[in-house]
Amino acid sequence: MKLPHMAKTTHIAPDETCSPDLIAEVQRVLESGGLVLLPTETVYGIAARADMPAALEALAAAKGRDSAQAFTWHVGDLECLEELGASSKIISRLVHRYWPGPLTLVLPDTNKRMSGINSEGRVGVRFTSHKGTASILSAMPFPVAMTSANMHGEEPACSPDDLDANIEGALSLKVADGPARIGESSTVLRTGRAVGEDAWQFELLREGLHNLEALRAAAGQRIVFVCTGNTCRSPLAEGLAKAALGKEIGCDHDSLPNFGFHISSAGIYAHGGGPISHHSYEQLKKRGVELGDHRATTATERLLARADRIYCLSRSHLDGVLGLLPRESSEKAALLDQEGADVPDPIGGSSSDYRRCADHISGLISSRLSEWI
Repeated sequence: MKLPHMAKTTHIAPDETCSPDLIAEVQRVLESGGLVLLPTETVYGIAARADMPAALEALAAAKGRDSAQAFTWHVGDLECLEELGASSKIISRLVHRYWPGPLTLVLPDTNKRMSGINSEGRVGVRFTSHKGTASILSAMPFPVAMTSANMHGEEPACSPDDLDANIEGALSLKVADGPARIGESSTVLRTGRAVGEDAWQFELLREGLHNLEALRAAAGQRIVFVCTGNTCRSPLAEGLAKAALGKEIGCDHDSLPNFGFHISSAGIYAHGGGPISHHSYEQLKKRGVELGDHRATTATERLLARADRIYCLSRSHLDGVLGLLPRESSEKAALLDQEGADVPDPIGGSSSDYRRCADHISGLISSRLSEWI
């Protein structure tokens, strides 16, 4: 009687890097087109060499799924973002907050780096917080694709004991550390703008430990513009910033909260809830921007504390803001003009004065866009 295939099993600790001998063994198996079982903090995965079509076909066959369905690139460091050409401030904030961890980002493969597992110009990327597996992945001289260790449509394996017989038979090596810590598949978020897409994407494809609102809060920014009375300069800055961000993302400014952006304005000496000045309103209207029922808002300690970035229109406004912020939060406040100059106050001036002010602020905002997106 023929004995069933039994892959070699090596046990590791989740909080320790793997030995050079084990890393070399995994590399030899993957280089030969073999499949390796690896643990993550969520579930167990099957790894294959991502730039070897035969290995990817074997991975699909082991799962019993269509080979055209893309796999996820699993990484052990952050070099993947540069390789894909997917760097941006939005993605960087998500990575800073959630990686390493149970978040898969479906990102634009702008550099066409991952053609073997690329789908419609995008590739899923996951940086596991399992230290042992991350040490293996970061040491590989080629990209590694992984998928959950289960037959297509079945529940993911949370332990080597949960493996289906077909999966077990397809493996050349098993690396194990006992039951997965989380036991639930990662959150999957599609974001960024791929080649050929008109707008940025921010779509939750699978909710795991992280919900959409939390992801938006991590990705976007709460930005506040501050002037004196919140009727002339700071409302102009608010409206122009919304328009510039919306154009960059590819959405109308009312949809900016869908990407985690909340833009507002306030005044150090604002009072009475007065409306935006007529000339400021007209300048925004000429640029296709509507602020709605704007009312002057005071720059309170509570309002400023919630902001991620605060841009002041003059040095006196910055001094006032810094007087309201705790010292450890002072770095989030700055003059809008990166050269350190004030934006002149057009109050009491002509329509031409307000036009020049709006043009000036628009240019300053353009220079700040790279900080936000």
